[in-house]
Amino acid sequence: MSCVRTSSMCALLVLVILSVGTEVIAQTEYNLTFDSAPTVVNINLKTRELRVTYSNLVVQQIRLSSNLDPAAQYTETATGFTLTNVATDGTVLELAKEVDNASYSLLSVTRNGVPRNVTIVDCVNLLSTNWYGGPQQKHQYWPVQKLRFNRYSMLSKEADNSAVGDRYWLNALGSFLYVDPWAPLFVDQNYGQPGFMCLESRAVLPYDTYEASYDVQYTIGVGADARAAHMAAVGRILGKPTGHPAESMVTEPIWSTWARYKRDINDEIVRKFASEIISNGFGGQYELDDDWEWCYGALTFNRTKFPDIRSTITAIRQLGFARTTLWIHPFINKGCEPWYSEAHRRGYLVADHSGSTDTEWWNSVRGQAAYVDFTKAEVREWFSKRLQAILDESGIDSFKFDAGESSWTPPDPVLNGPAGRRPSQIIGDYLRTVAQFGDLVEVRSALGTQDLPVFVRMIDKDSNWGWNNGLPTLITTLLQLNMVGYPLVLPDMVGGNGYDDSPPSKEMFIRWLQANVFMPSIQYSFVPWDFDSETVTIALAMTELHRKMSPAIMERFALAVSDGLPVNPPLWWIDPSDVTAQQIYDQYLLGDDIIAAPVIVENARARDIYLPRGSWTDGNTGEQHTGPKWLRNYSVPLSMVPYFMRKVS
Repeated sequence: MSCVRTSSMCALLVLVILSVGTEVIAQTEYNLTFDSAPTVVNINLKTRELRVTYSNLVVQQIRLSSNLDPAAQYTETATGFTLTNVATDGTVLELAKEVDNASYSLLSVTRNGVPRNVTIVDCVNLLSTNWYGGPQQKHQYWPVQKLRFNRYSMLSKEADNSAVGDRYWLNALGSFLYVDPWAPLFVDQNYGQPGFMCLESRAVLPYDTYEASYDVQYTIGVGADARAAHMAAVGRILGKPTGHPAESMVTEPIWSTWARYKRDINDEIVRKFASEIISNGFGGQYELDDDWEWCYGALTFNRTKFPDIRSTITAIRQLGFARTTLWIHPFINKGCEPWYSEAHRRGYLVADHSGSTDTEWWNSVRGQAAYVDFTKAEVREWFSKRLQAILDESGIDSFKFDAGESSWTPPDPVLNGPAGRRPSQIIGDYLRTVAQFGDLVEVRSALGTQDLPVFVRMIDKDSNWGWNNGLPTLITTLLQLNMVGYPLVLPDMVGGNGYDDSPPSKEMFIRWLQANVFMPSIQYSFVPWDFDSETVTIALAMTELHRKMSPAIMERFALAVSDGLPVNPPLWWIDPSDVTAQQIYDQYLLGDDIIAAPVIVENARARDIYLPRGSWTDGNTGEQHTGPKWLRNYSVPLSMVPYFMRKVS
């Protein structure tokens, strides 16, 4: 049977008809082809398989949900076709071309109006290739096909450090998969079905359970390689930042009170800390962290700890700090009066369907806190005015905004917006409120907010050498955030947070700092002079090296804004076909022309380094190399971080 073309697509209906008496048995397949790209999409109703090929290479293979009827009714549309389960649950699967050009092709798979009691499970074959993106994780393995998920709710949440919960995955074959942010999505990956990532849409908590139906859509993109596919996703779906953080946050380090002092801060301590920083030859941005308020949610300085905050900030400036920022959260604790009662009376706190606003966070006990309801315009204005009052009173420049994940709301929240957007709507409403406070803003949660011109901070890292949120994950989290469309990444503090009274060792502090040098900014809290003079000398050298890299960082910031390019891409970015580079997790790029290869293994004084295609100059020795090649047992003394610069003709 020949293929019959319409103006927008080519639908091929293959009918294999076998006559047995008067009985007719039919096997049906449907094809969707692209006019400008060598992409073909095939659905086989008998096997329920959706297959996407590019130049005859399978780049996506998805086993569609078992509720798809083999006898589903086919209807051609202007951009594709629909398959309707007429005899069963009435659900409609729509396949449509979204973009068809020579560079890339995009198609959507949509099911609208799925009855609440129907579960959709589409299983993506990982195709034995490398995958990137997905949710931020505490155990941030890279590539991400190594991860395991068991009915994992896909949203920005506190659990597993999943503060960035965007539903975007990219594979090394040159294809991406993006699920819309509002579908009630759970993921099973390598759980029950090794080699598959099953996307389960189900109207259960933490999503809305009250509407009669829900919608789910995912987009598949195909390009000539993974880089082309990703840039298509940035251009058409993820978006790019509308601006970038201040250059001062790049050129000079940030000094936070958190890891060194935790909540034990007051006027005397913060002045002393500032003085220590300057006297040891450093400077930059000073950040007051946790427990400066009368109570959590007051947004008013504790006059016992800080009798005259403007005087405190003036003294810090006079020491040499050009800018100061302050830690902010979106909660009000019970007992924080009169602020809690006022917000509760005015309906400014997130409530559940019973009217209860009770929730918890790390600075409260269960049921003794509430989340400010940023989904209401009047609440956003009220909160913003309170923040501005802090700036006016203190002379502080801007803020570090913590939390924001939807999991901090009461279970089953009622938000001011479409029911189908619960609970995730609050994340964007919070972030878009606080992003207005200038180019020193940092946030830690994200979902569909790639356009914001703010630093997205890695969630707190632990002071260890392992994959349990330790030093290796500093690099892999950097890569993960860049490859879900957040190029403005603020690394967590040098040496981690020292939780459980486990501060970093001297070696860990130094290696952590070196791993950080080619990232957008350096955050200190633990200090080098608490170790010894050698550590101070190395830290000053690494801080200076980072400063020398700041023009390259700022150039890449500008390209992130103009073109959506990642600032710190994975090593394969400059050669997507390089299978070895696709699997490298302990090196990263700054732009397209600088490779960082830090040591992240305890007691190591040498490492293997991979150089992809190109001519490379060793930043420490000046030696020339032509890739692809391995540098085996490359010597790395404690004072050195290996890096290589590409010669551009």
